[in-house]
Amino acid sequence: MKRKVNVLGVGMIKFAKPGQSDEYDVMGANAARAALQDAGIPYDQVEQAYTGYVFGDSTCGQAAMYRIGLTGIPIYNVNNNCSTGSTALMLARQAIEGGLAECVIAVGFEKMEKGALGSKYTDRVTPLVQHMQVMNDVQGFVPAPPAAQMFGGAGNEYAQAHGTKPETFAKISVKARKHAAKNPFAIFTDELSLEDVMSAPQVFGPLTRYQCCPPTCGAAAAVLCSEDFAKKHGRTGLVHIAGQAMTTDFASSFGPQSMVKMVGFDMAQKAAEQVYEQAGIGPEDVDVIELHDCFTANELLTYEALGLCAPGDAEKFIEDGDNTYGGKYVTNPSGGLLSKGHPLGATGLAQCAELVWQLRGHADQRQVEGARVALQHNLGLGGACVVTMYRND
Repeated sequence: MKRKVNVLGVGMIKFAKPGQSDEYDVMGANAARAALQDAGIPYDQVEQAYTGYVFGDSTCGQAAMYRIGLTGIPIYNVNNNCSTGSTALMLARQAIEGGLAECVIAVGFEKMEKGALGSKYTDRVTPLVQHMQVMNDVQGFVPAPPAAQMFGGAGNEYAQAHGTKPETFAKISVKARKHAAKNPFAIFTDELSLEDVMSAPQVFGPLTRYQCCPPTCGAAAAVLCSEDFAKKHGRTGLVHIAGQAMTTDFASSFGPQSMVKMVGFDMAQKAAEQVYEQAGIGPEDVDVIELHDCFTANELLTYEALGLCAPGDAEKFIEDGDNTYGGKYVTNPSGGLLSKGHPLGATGLAQCAELVWQLRGHADQRQVEGARVALQHNLGLGGACVVTMYRND
């Protein structure tokens, strides 16, 4: 029998622009302390730590955790591109579920540089070589950030297939800023009008500058525990992980010369299907969602990948307001990557923190009324997609 995995505590720090944050180890330690305080336990109760970051030297995880204490526990350093935080969370969940530990912590942090993402190593083959080949074959290369070309190209492909208006993509950014205005942890809290988004400088395809997530510094953490550990510490009624799955690229990511599939649509769809099967409930039962909106195009695609609407219906889904308060689902109440920010190693755990707060009823002005089931989607090209379902019942 697989063991129930509870989220005992979560924590994060306010995200910041590059050059305006603390050092990575300070950010990571502060997020971990916040999660431990929320969990109501000292660090010496933690048996393992999973630390995620994309940019940094080896053993940055130790540097962060050593600031909290020197307890000799295993500390694992995790890197899975933009899905790093949720990958650390999944490893932590497996340790509890498999009976290897009773209480573990997952911590994600990132200190990023200004400007669009690019390769750090130019003396070796990029791990995105197959993805880049698809893009080259389908649309070629232009002087624009590579990630924006990939996701913008996927947006172009979807729009051509379904007649989607450019304004539809832009409305996602308007919604993101409206949500972020109520989130004290978000980096951008000023609301934007549709005209603001549409008139911003064009980046690629349907994407304007306000439709691309910014480079961000930050950290977040989660403490997970077994049911026995929770009872021992007098904790009941905790949010728990009802399902979780990671997928990597399928042959379809590179086979049909599709930008939509290359940026991870099939990974997300298959991971979501596995999670629904594990949890025994479907997308219609979900109340609140944090999904990987690195670009507005990816949020639109993810509505369909997660089964929130039928294929080809994403524009109607947006026009009907089914992605926000008062609609079928509230997507990215935190403001998402577009407005909260995207410190790569921290993103998945920041999503976790937001959803746990939502299910506890502790999300203040962002609270989704009556939220009992939450879904998380965290995507990294290269590639990996982690989908997680949380329940409070």
